[in-house]
Amino acid sequence: MKKCIYAALAAMSAVMMSCGSNNEFKVSGTIEGGTDSISMVLETASSGYWYFVDSVSVKSNGDFSVSQPAPQVPGIYRLRLGEQSIYFPIDSLDNITVNTKAGEFATAYTLSGTPNAELAMTIDKKAMELAKSGDEAAIAAWKKDLTQQILADPSGIVAYYVINKYIGSRPVFDPADRQDLKVIGAVANAYNTFRPTDPRTQYLVNLLLEGQRRYRAANGTAKEVVLQEVPIIEIALDDNHGKMQKLSEVAKQGKVVLLNFTMYSAEFSPAFNKELADIYKRYAGNLEIFQVSVDPDEFVWRQSAANLPWITVLDPASVQSLNLSSYNVMALPTSFIIDRNGEIVDRVDDATKLASTVAKYI
Repeated sequence: MKKCIYAALAAMSAVMMSCGSNNEFKVSGTIEGGTDSISMVLETASSGYWYFVDSVSVKSNGDFSVSQPAPQVPGIYRLRLGEQSIYFPIDSLDNITVNTKAGEFATAYTLSGTPNAELAMTIDKKAMELAKSGDEAAIAAWKKDLTQQILADPSGIVAYYVINKYIGSRPVFDPADRQDLKVIGAVANAYNTFRPTDPRTQYLVNLLLEGQRRYRAANGTAKEVVLQEVPIIEIALDDNHGKMQKLSEVAKQGKVVLLNFTMYSAEFSPAFNKELADIYKRYAGNLEIFQVSVDPDEFVWRQSAANLPWITVLDPASVQSLNLSSYNVMALPTSFIIDRNGEIVDRVDDATKLASTVAKYI
């Protein structure tokens, strides 16, 4: 079956975003007490290593600004002044503001511009505070809070950042610790499910496998650590009858759920929906389909949805949908399998393998 590749999404996205975007992210701000003699560098991380991106000039009044092409996938960047660094995530066309002091570059700073940047700042400052105090009870309590943040969005860039975070010289989540390894596993599993082509995915999988190997060696057992499954990212949209449909509620009904992202106006849609109809009929009573359409034309969606026996909802944001980005959908159609326990267990990018993949979980 012919697949509607990412180029189609990108083309539509370009049209919808044609209001002047230059496809760059920007980092700017002020260094109090800074002068044009100060030299900074912008760097990015990949697989645990830092790479030079650009040099950053500072004006005589301490102001600075640097722009770079938006990354294809969210990334971690840092501004480095000597041995001091300020860390922040970049998603796409972000505009990050950094304000700091020349003598306290990596401690007396503030970040603004995106929720993820502000969250990274909060995490880093807390880590510095705990490294200074050494309060084990406070560290344990903080780790519980971080775990909840991670599990709320395990495929997010902040989850990746936290997994690689240190308090002083020790990792916040230690691969040698059984409980910490479960959290690392949740992030690795989520990236493997939602972001299989992300360059960080293999790094996370390797981190997990190495942690498992060390755990088994230390405990004299060949048994792997039981890892937490990938949680559902909520989708709540109206169906063609005007009823709000929540993916989390559908997943609680004890059936296998096929979550599908599609576009009814696309060339592939009639043949693909026929394939879905065959699968739906074959597993009647044991399978539910939750189909998310990103059609820009509501009329086209309503015409098609009227003839479908499964749940179909329209995402009015079309190709700018946060649901697409949350599930890292880079091509249409893309599907996910949710088992009877309400956990995401598989991703299907190749529509020709959909029937055989569903069959494994019925």
